[in-house]
Amino acid sequence: MKTSLLLCLLAFGCHAALNAQQLKAPETLRPSTVPVVPAPPTAEIDKLAEEAQKSLYKTVDKSGDTASSGTKSTGAPTSLRLPAQRPDDPSLWAKDSVRKIAVMEVAFGGMRDTVMIELFPNDAPQTVANFINHCESGLYNGLAFHRAIEGFLVQTGDPLTSDESAREKWGTGGEDKTIPAEIKRPHRIGAVAMARRSDKVNPQRRSNGSQFYVTLGNYGAIDSKYTVFGQVVSGLEALKRISIMPVDANDCPIARIEVKSIKVIDQKGPMQVQSAVAGEGQRYSKPDSARGMVGRFLHRIW
Repeated sequence: MKTSLLLCLLAFGCHAALNAQQLKAPETLRPSTVPVVPAPPTAEIDKLAEEAQKSLYKTVDKSGDTASSGTKSTGAPTSLRLPAQRPDDPSLWAKDSVRKIAVMEVAFGGMRDTVMIELFPNDAPQTVANFINHCESGLYNGLAFHRAIEGFLVQTGDPLTSDESAREKWGTGGEDKTIPAEIKRPHRIGAVAMARRSDKVNPQRRSNGSQFYVTLGNYGAIDSKYTVFGQVVSGLEALKRISIMPVDANDCPIARIEVKSIKVIDQKGPMQVQSAVAGEGQRYSKPDSARGMVGRFLHRIW
């Protein structure tokens, strides 16, 4: 009796084992049978990235800048988003006032744009002097924006970004010289500040010799930690567009976004209103002293 029962169990086990061998493994566990497609050449990737960037730029430009509308998520911590504050209106500056203005020409998406920054030599004299020296020497000409985080900041000024083949090192340059901390002003929207290394290796909070960033919101959480030396007074919408361009894992724009030049001029009296930009208020005309000979001539004709 026991022998017969054992034989029955053995036969049942063999039958089950045969059936199990005929079952297909779940799709998630089966080896892929999809052929591997080789990656396109680097030049083709760069071309596709640039085309995508141009398309995105045009879309944002027509829609009135979605980055400023708050309809898209940002990379900045929610706890840092504060109510917007507006800088002083440059069209209302006193007639007898004289201010330092940095006029930055930026090229991206097949287009050019002008960003104007008021400098604060009274609050950050060494930082402003260092920045002006770099502008006059042409250090910033041809450098790329190497960091762009939507709703938070855009950053440039690393000398290493002049070399496209050194992308893996972008963001580490400019440390051959540092500037003493001059921390006085807050990080409101459009604040221009110097980058620096962390407190762990830089407890004195000395600024990087050349890298600077622009905040795209009001970030009180980083006040008293970085030296703010300027304020964007015109062209902030262009920097917001840069912040939503496609980036890699290091927040570096995939297609090159370049600073063509930065020229520092003395602005006497109020600035002339050029136009009103949706979501950004007024935009201002580039001062004649920041134009070339042809630019000044055409500006006066038109």
